[in-house]
Amino acid sequence: MRKIILVIALVFISNTIFAQQSLFDKFNGQETVSSVIVNKKMFSLLSKMKVEDKETQQYVNLIKKLDNLKVFVTSNASKASEMKSAADKYLKTASLEELMQVNEKGKLVKIFVKSGATDSQIKELFMFIEGSGKDETVLMSLTGDFDLNELSVLTEKMNLPGRDVLNKASKGKK
Repeated sequence: MRKIILVIALVFISNTIFAQQSLFDKFNGQETVSSVIVNKKMFSLLSKMKVEDKETQQYVNLIKKLDNLKVFVTSNASKASEMKSAADKYLKTASLEELMQVNEKGKLVKIFVKSGATDSQIKELFMFIEGSGKDETVLMSLTGDFDLNELSVLTEKMNLPGRDVLNKASKGKK
């Protein structure tokens, strides 16, 4: 009986991961959508960099803990609507906890996390920035096993969209 329950749990978890890939990967390669996709192999290669300063070493230490980064950005209203639908659909099934929401100048930023062993350990960080008018809509997913407090180093070095809000989130959940 335990084996059956374990197999069912593994199937459910893998379906959730593959659902995320298929939901968001459709935006990759579209003309009106900019995308950045970094997989575990690239993070592994980056983590082998020789570094001299403490800040860059923190960045390299964090990179070792990451599995995937997907960022999709568009100014196209139709694609933004598709992204919002995909994000809403994913959030209904992904068992993520809302970390924070910021609504500023017509731009709504929502950040969700899947926690790890401790409150600050993160398995997945999901961010959706709903632009209005000329503002860009951004969908971002970051998976791995990292500490939320380390996130500000990553957002600064990789110049990720929404980094101001992500930095506030990492300071707020210490």
